[in-house]
Amino acid sequence: MSNDNLVIKPKKAKGEDGYKVFSIRIKEELVTQIDNMSAKTGHSRNELIGTFLAYALEKCIVEEK
Repeated sequence: MSNDNLVIKPKKAKGEDGYKVFSIRIKEELVTQIDNMSAKTGHSRNELIGTFLAYALEKCIVEEK
């Protein structure tokens, strides 16, 4: 006889999933470009922005005075 119980685990509270929510202000044309790429790739705007930021942080060099 199999166990047919439905197991529902507690949902993690916001902020406990390793992500942080915050807002940014960017030009509309940049949003349009991101939305177009989102439509072409099937990735969400949020996924793309996270990817872009991670890439930029890896490639960014802070120049000393």
